[in-house]
Amino acid sequence: MSDYVQTHSVLTSFNSSNSWSILSDIEVSIKNKVESIGAPLKEWNIQINYGVKTGFNEAFIVDTQKRNEILDNCQSEDERSKTSEIIRPILRGRDIRRYSYQWANLWLINTHNGIKGELDRVHIEDYPAIRQHIEQYWDRVEKRADQGDTPYNLRNCAYLDLLSQPKIVWGEISDKSKFCLDTLGEFTPEATTFMLSGDNLFYLLAFLNCSISEYLFSTIGTTTGVGTVRWKKYKILELPIPEYDASELQIDLINTCKNAVETREETPVYEKRINSIIYQIYGLTEEEIEYVEMFIHGK
Repeated sequence: MSDYVQTHSVLTSFNSSNSWSILSDIEVSIKNKVESIGAPLKEWNIQINYGVKTGFNEAFIVDTQKRNEILDNCQSEDERSKTSEIIRPILRGRDIRRYSYQWANLWLINTHNGIKGELDRVHIEDYPAIRQHIEQYWDRVEKRADQGDTPYNLRNCAYLDLLSQPKIVWGEISDKSKFCLDTLGEFTPEATTFMLSGDNLFYLLAFLNCSISEYLFSTIGTTTGVGTVRWKKYKILELPIPEYDASELQIDLINTCKNAVETREETPVYEKRINSIIYQIYGLTEEEIEYVEMFIHGK
């Protein structure tokens, strides 16, 4: 055994079901501290779902100009009102920033397929202007795999009601943690995104965006080979986050996160404060904090 291995080796137990990993002393210390007070996200009262898949975006995702054209083609105020209700702003993965988003003025024609026993599907005969628009792409629309009861309808979506609720949204592929909060449930997430619905959203948002979570995810996530990571649902659910008990630090964290969300732009001052609070919650030493920060900024 070389001198280097003897100096840097760490005694590790292999009697758990976890995957084997080779960690340095400081990495073991960080891992143990985080896992000792954190519960995996899968144990929280949350749901994570995919964004909406259309099967043919050219027909079902439109810009503001095309949306207005469709509305102008409505033959009555009643049709215009109903049509406006199902054309919803949409967020793509590339639109997501940390704590914010840059909406690209794109809209989803949400001709949903309803929810069995709860909500009837959209009947296209009630939306002549939308029907006229979709039929311009009929050859592709009719043949696409992802469709509902009719080619005019989108595929089944069991969590349709959650699309209009507050939710955390993030892109599947990103170079760093980029999670934003749709506080009013205004936006529909597109297929290149995931959405998280449930309790304590501001609290969870702060942890998902913080440096320690980015560090942890880089050790368990799947890389693309081009400098980005796939922030997949099954991996996100493994992230350990401390239980919320309304401590003074946690309340400070939530208030700081709210300020970051409300600015709607890059928030280095708030991010620094959020990281500082979370390091305190986990009880990391100055050396461990420096290690995480160097890892994040040097990767």
